[in-house]
Amino acid sequence: MPSKKALVRRPSPRLAEGLVTHIEREGVDVDRAMEQWEAYTETLRAHGWETIEVDPADDCPDSVFVEDTVVMYRNVALIARSGAESRRAETLGVEEAVASLGCSVNWVWEPGTLDGGDVLRTGDTVYVGRGGRTNAAGVRQVRAAFEPLGARVVAVPVTKVPHLKSAVTALPGGTVIGHVPNMDAPALFPRFLPVPEPSGAHVVLLGGDRLLMAASAPKTAELLADLGYEPVLVDIGEFEKLEGCVTCLSVRLRELYA
Repeated sequence: MPSKKALVRRPSPRLAEGLVTHIEREGVDVDRAMEQWEAYTETLRAHGWETIEVDPADDCPDSVFVEDTVVMYRNVALIARSGAESRRAETLGVEEAVASLGCSVNWVWEPGTLDGGDVLRTGDTVYVGRGGRTNAAGVRQVRAAFEPLGARVVAVPVTKVPHLKSAVTALPGGTVIGHVPNMDAPALFPRFLPVPEPSGAHVVLLGGDRLLMAASAPKTAELLADLGYEPVLVDIGEFEKLEGCVTCLSVRLRELYA
């Protein structure tokens, strides 16, 4: 079984200038953010993930949120084209990284826009958030790229948070979890579990029943532990000030082997 791989990218020195759209701006401690990023990447490695560091993009404040640059389905990498024009240069370096791993590389083209954080895959269902960063043309291009490979693409309205995965992620087995006040259409998910905290809506599947989660969601961690999962908590507080979450900080590539 090939090792699990995760793309990561170290924070820009300009991180504190990152975009904020749905919350009040707070000061970001860049040194503290670097410590949190290092702890996050070390946690991935401790749970069997090989981290592959994409070339830094120091002039792009949001570049640490590498998930937004590319969407993976099987061995196909779809390079995103952000609805936030200031973020489009972040894809440089990511194309090279995924190509070096043997991926087939496709691109979202104008007038389409797409952020990777708007895409949630559970099995062969690919949910795509249609909102501030991803437009209808972007959704159509996701369909064109992935449906021939067996994907079922479902568009989901997103208006209350920056990205779909700011509101929902999925547990092993496919149950979607989310914080209902941040969601536009919970009924679109056939199996859905509400969680009590906004940051509790974000989990990274580490393998088995282990879930990487933000330390800012203790009630959700307790709920999921009661259901038999093993929460692994990390402090990402400086990134949460920029509407970031545990999924944003990496691109997990086990999909290459699914």
